[in-house]
Amino acid sequence: MLRAAVTLLALVPATLWGTMALWSRLPFAAPARGLVAGLFALLMLAAIALLWRQRPRVALAIIVPAWAALLGWWSTILPSDNRNWQPDVAQVARTRIDGDVLTVDNVRNFTWRSDTDFDVRWETRRYRLSQLQGADLFLSYWAGESIAHAIISFTFADSDPLAFSVEIRKEKGEAYSAVAGFFKSYELAVLAADERDIVKVRSTVLGEDVRLFRLDIQRATALGLLREYAALANDVHATPRWYNTLMTNCTTVIFGMARRLDPRIRLDWRILLPGRLPSYLREKAFVSRAVPLPELIARSHIGPRAAAPPPDPGFSNRIRDGVPDPAGAPAARP
Repeated sequence: MLRAAVTLLALVPATLWGTMALWSRLPFAAPARGLVAGLFALLMLAAIALLWRQRPRVALAIIVPAWAALLGWWSTILPSDNRNWQPDVAQVARTRIDGDVLTVDNVRNFTWRSDTDFDVRWETRRYRLSQLQGADLFLSYWAGESIAHAIISFTFADSDPLAFSVEIRKEKGEAYSAVAGFFKSYELAVLAADERDIVKVRSTVLGEDVRLFRLDIQRATALGLLREYAALANDVHATPRWYNTLMTNCTTVIFGMARRLDPRIRLDWRILLPGRLPSYLREKAFVSRAVPLPELIARSHIGPRAAAPPPDPGFSNRIRDGVPDPAGAPAARP
């Protein structure tokens, strides 16, 4: 009886996932997708009823072939790097390290006038690792206080900051859906960008509430994180992979890299709700503790300081003005 109860508990959410996967990804028109997804759901409900009546053999005769067909089809849906991409994700970052020099290809440096009017620029930039100062976290809030997009930006003594953003790689005409993100709907993109592009566009063009937190980490840790990003960018450039709303997103990817650098870092529910990261970071002493958390958050908003006409060479310094810096280092390149 206990085994049957456990099986039922597992089969109910699995049935929901399988039905949604069929509805989301079958290459048919909506009526046909609905018919197949509905048939699968009915078969699983019948199997659940048979298990409840303690007829496991008949139930397995339904479950095994149905799931074999579903998972076999699911395994054929592969990510690609050859689609009709939107211009802002048409390129993904590629890196190489030669001694002290990090070279990054496809650094995005667009000039945005609106979300449909912009100048396209993809650049190759070089950074000296010996000049790395630290790393900062941008959280761009777009749906309340729990949902935000995370961007890590690395600061250098002799160069403009280098920002990395893990995003969905949208095709032209495609819109984001958190539900679709569970079902192999979007490829993963690792973007390297100028802050005047990837940070400023979210604040001044998209109207998101962008907040900046200067990280309290050792330079060696920042260097390790930068190398992790460089390696991840190359992996994704060489082998496309899927984005997943829960498991492979802008914050879980960062968490995975941080865990490799410091195994003591533990998973926390706030990793899954990145808008709540500031309290987690403060508890772990990764941000300034010189001011109370509400003040730290209040001083993190860059919106009032973000707007200025291009090319805006003072952007990176200006948005850091007044943001608590636990390291006491210069904000960015003078």
